[in-house]
This record gives sequence, structure tokens and C-alpha cells, in this order.
Amino acid sequence: MLDDKDRIFTNVYGFQPWNLEAARKRGDWDDTKALLARGPDQIIEDIKASGLRGRGGAGFPTGMKWSFMPKEPKPGKPSFLVINADESEPGSCKDREIIRHDPHKLIEGALVAGFAMRARAAYIYIRGEFIYEAKVLFAAVEEAYAAGLLGKNAAGSGYDFDVFVHRGAGAYICGEETAQIESLEGKKGQPRLKPPFPAGAGLYGCPTTVNNVESIAVAPTILRRGAAWFAGIGREGNKGTKLFQISGHVNKPCVVEEAMGIPFRELIDRHAGGIRGGWDNLLAVIPGGSSVPLVPAAQIMDAPMDFDGLKALGSGLGTAAVIVMDKSTDIVRAISRLSYFYKHESCGQCTPCREGTGWMWRVMERLRTGEARVDEIDTLLDVTKQVEGHTICALGDAAAWPIQGLLRHFRPEVERRIRERGNDGAMMEAAE
Repeated sequence: MLDDKDRIFTNVYGFQPWNLEAARKRGDWDDTKALLARGPDQIIEDIKASGLRGRGGAGFPTGMKWSFMPKEPKPGKPSFLVINADESEPGSCKDREIIRHDPHKLIEGALVAGFAMRARAAYIYIRGEFIYEAKVLFAAVEEAYAAGLLGKNAAGSGYDFDVFVHRGAGAYICGEETAQIESLEGKKGQPRLKPPFPAGAGLYGCPTTVNNVESIAVAPTILRRGAAWFAGIGREGNKGTKLFQISGHVNKPCVVEEAMGIPFRELIDRHAGGIRGGWDNLLAVIPGGSSVPLVPAAQIMDAPMDFDGLKALGSGLGTAAVIVMDKSTDIVRAISRLSYFYKHESCGQCTPCREGTGWMWRVMERLRTGEARVDEIDTLLDVTKQVEGHTICALGDAAAWPIQGLLRHFRPEVERRIRERGNDGAMMEAAE
């Protein structure tokens, strides 16, 4: 359990104002100049030592990602930081809470991270549907400029740094870092082939790092309290605090900051008021947003909620968007609905994804109604393997994994529907 004194996001519920005056009372912008005086290399070393891993889903070590940026920007090729606030993963709703209640944590983090990477500016790419959040963010950036915390001689550090807020247009694919860069450049949001990686050639062909909102927002607090403090929370390889977003069949859905590695049962009982109808009523959990495979109740009960703990169960922490499903859930229908989402959001650039997502959804619908044959289950599984890992970005994987999780753990339920409809493969062959 995380002690209150160790919480980074002390206004996640918005009980206090979001503005600069209130943010300063919470400790934001406290002698930021002294943090920058450590120098870019020391800041990156401190972030590495803290054990912070990216909070956007992949869990890549943040300090290492920052270190990929060039130490000597070439003339005419400034470095940029892009902050991914295009929070479109079904179940994920943490970044919007940071932006609307604690925006100055993000803006100060942008300055600190940008300085560490020797970036000229930061672009915050915010999801188009976040109307109020964008309004707050624009106003908070204006406050920071008016107070001399951004722009020329930012925070009195002698470093010039700008922050621009860019509103997206509601495309899930623009959450992928290279598609986001394309969209920022005014083009259709489609992922780029790698290499070159963004750190080599990103926004406008310049060195760029794309980071999640939460990854950037925690950086100033880590530097103030020390890398050892952050590294002292959580398990080995899974350090620090994390915003968990708990939705679905719990008594009190919430967004809560907790220690990485907290057992699932403790997380739900302590913060979400337990499972609706009691623990015996739990069916399955999608632990990291819609793109990670579900985990059955028996396996997740005592699982540590972190990157490695959930990977061991064949799933992932993702954004820590915990979707809880009790026994009233039509599990096949739920996964079919996610299949429809990925079909709808595919950008259509890669053939396996463009054609495969629609085909997988249509078969999932037939499995949902029991109209398919039993042998089609293995065909569907085979197609998910052909889509997975064969596309430019990870949307193909995201479309395949929920189906793979369903068939891995709930195949008997899928087969039962088919038998009840009389569509058993053997019966079909006899009829032919």
C-alpha cells in the first residue's frame, strides 16, 4: 500500500483548483531552476536510477529513451519532445485526470524533460474529444508563460523552451508515436516505418522523443525527492507509483495512485469497494486497457499489478486500465465489441490489419451467436497469429491479443454456444 506522503498526484480528484497558485502550494514549480542546474546528463542519470518505465503501455525505461537523443543538435535540426495525451485506449482515463486537475505537473515535467534532452520545444498532442481538458491545458500553459516559467529564460534557468498544445481529431491510431508525429505535421495519421526511429528523424525530420503524459508529469517530483525514493517503491524492475484506472463491475470505479506491484485483490478491495456481488462473482479482468489479453479470475486474484507480474500471466500492465468483468458478462460479446473497435480504428495502411481486423470481427460475431463451426475457432486463432507482428505499428497486435486471450481461457464457452446452435463441425460434415 502507498503512503499518502508518497503520492505524486495529490489533486487527482480535483478537490483543489488546478491553477498555478494552487499548484505551487502543492509543490509544483518549486525552484525548478535548481533542478535544471543539475545539467541534462545528471537529470537523465537520475531518471535512469529511479527505475521509471514508460507509463503509456510499453514500459520502456524512460531515462534510457531520453538518452537516445543527440547531445549536440545539428544546425537547423532542433530536438523536440512530443507528449502523447491522445488517450484513446478503451478503459484508460488517467491522463485526462492529470490534465484537468494537475496540468502544471505536466507542464513543469515538459520543461525538465525537454531540457534533459536538449529539446527546443514540447508539443502536447491532446485527444480531440477532451474538450474541457484542452481548455484547462491551454490556460495552464498561458499561466506558465505569464509567470516566466516558459519561453525565454524559462524559470530563470537561462534556457529557452516553448510548449505548444495541439488538439487531435479523435483518431485512435494517432496514439501511436509515429502516427502522432505525422498528424502534428498536418498529414494523415498513419504510422511510419522504423528505422529511422524518432530520436534520429522524428517531427519535421528532427530528433524527437515521444512520451506519455504520466511519464513526463512524474519527472520533477522524482528529481526533487530523489531517485532512491522512487526506486524504493514497488518490485525489482517495476519501480515507483502508478495511476490505476478501475472500471467495470466494481462497487466504486475510480482512478487511484498506488504502488507498482500491489496485489490485484488489495487494489480492488482498498480503492474500488470490492467486486460487485462479491469475489466469487468475478469472471475475468482485462488488466491494462482493451489491447491486452484478459486474465481469468482464479489467476489474477493475487497477481502483482505491474509489468512483469502480468506478463507472467500472458497479459500486460499496459496503461493500468483495469476492466473488471463479473459473471453477468457475455465474455464473447465483450471481446467481439473490442474487435469492432480495432476494425473501426485501423488506419488501413497495412494489409494484415486492414483486412484482418474486419475478418476477425465478423468471425467473432458468428462465434458470439453460435453460428460458426467449431473448426473456425482454430482458423480464427491462426489468423490472429498472422496479423500479430506483421504490421508497421502495434494495432494489429492490439486487435489480435484480446481474441487470443478469450480463446486461451474461455474456449469451452465459445464451443458451448456452437453446440447449442447445432453447428458442431462434425454435424456439419455429416450434413454435407
